[in-house]
Amino acid sequence: MKIFEDNELLSPIYQKAIALTIGKEYVEREHNATSVIAKQNSEQQNRRRELLAVEEQANKNRLIEEHGKSHFKHQMMSKFFTRVNTQVNSAFDQKESLYTNLLQIEDAAPAIMEILAVKAASVKRISPLVTSLPWLADELIKLVNKPQYRKRADVQVSDANLALTYIGLENLKLVMPTFMLKHWLPTSTSPFGAMKRKLWNDSLTIALAAQTLAKFHKLDAFTAFSAAMFSNIGLLAVTRSYIQTYNDLHKEEVKKAFDNKDKRLHDVLVEFDLSPELMHQQLTTRSAAVSADLVELMRFDRLMITEPIFDLAYTNDLQTMTPIAQLIVKAKAYVMYRNLAGDEMISTEQAKTLLTSVQLTKAEIALLKKSDIDHIKLTFDHT
Repeated sequence: MKIFEDNELLSPIYQKAIALTIGKEYVEREHNATSVIAKQNSEQQNRRRELLAVEEQANKNRLIEEHGKSHFKHQMMSKFFTRVNTQVNSAFDQKESLYTNLLQIEDAAPAIMEILAVKAASVKRISPLVTSLPWLADELIKLVNKPQYRKRADVQVSDANLALTYIGLENLKLVMPTFMLKHWLPTSTSPFGAMKRKLWNDSLTIALAAQTLAKFHKLDAFTAFSAAMFSNIGLLAVTRSYIQTYNDLHKEEVKKAFDNKDKRLHDVLVEFDLSPELMHQQLTTRSAAVSADLVELMRFDRLMITEPIFDLAYTNDLQTMTPIAQLIVKAKAYVMYRNLAGDEMISTEQAKTLLTSVQLTKAEIALLKKSDIDHIKLTFDHT
């Protein structure tokens, strides 16, 4: 997002917020790396003074041997991750492939969103589209069978059309974009176990915060919620693409080394990690633009979210953005602040800089603080 990336005061905060999505351990490791190296160097100097001449020579020999392995590993990692980066970059040039093959977005999904955006929306028009998406039909059936939403404890709904009727149009405006983004989440973010959950939680929280601000400013809540939710689709695509590319290439290289009986290379390859640093860079620099690319391919005519999402990707001036984009920037800034503050990773001064830079007013902050922006609340008519 240009508004954060192009500001020298906001960029470090934005970088840290993205890093926190990967994992708290990664943020702490990056922050402590320099001090740890300095400490290790100091400890090594102290140990050297204590070594006897013979021990010191033995230690030197060991270090020379280890340096050789370390140098070889560094060379192989550099070569391997250059290949990963090249392939990932190439994938982002193939927008249609990201849309169709990586996220597997079916035409029925944006079509449902288009119907919900118009006054003439009806369950009858949505029903055949939902039926064409078995995963969505299953989600809707599971939803209405939850204890808090069931009409009768002894009756289970098994038909998607009945589930749609029961849920109703107003609830569907929350449910549909939510289930769609959930479906497009990476299947796995291993070895970053908490990343999938964080991607999901942040997307939902930002969307609910944007919806809350939209109601406050008397703007269309469905447009704000949908635009905020879909503005995170790039994070999902970048994460999916990077992890999938790394895993595919790593398996290929390990197999090749095994087949060639190259034990030295094989032993080094199995020590590789996924390089959160490279994924962090891709997420920071690409996710907003990828969101814009993917939403553009959805070809919305009635749901007015394409321009706001392009503003988020390419505009660094809040005043020139559409009103919906301005709300989403505020929502993202507030959620960034809340996440970082929760892990004590933002100073009071940085928090003030972040929130004032996006012109979050005291009234808006108070509203967001007292609102539940972590859970979707549906109102079902049980009559």
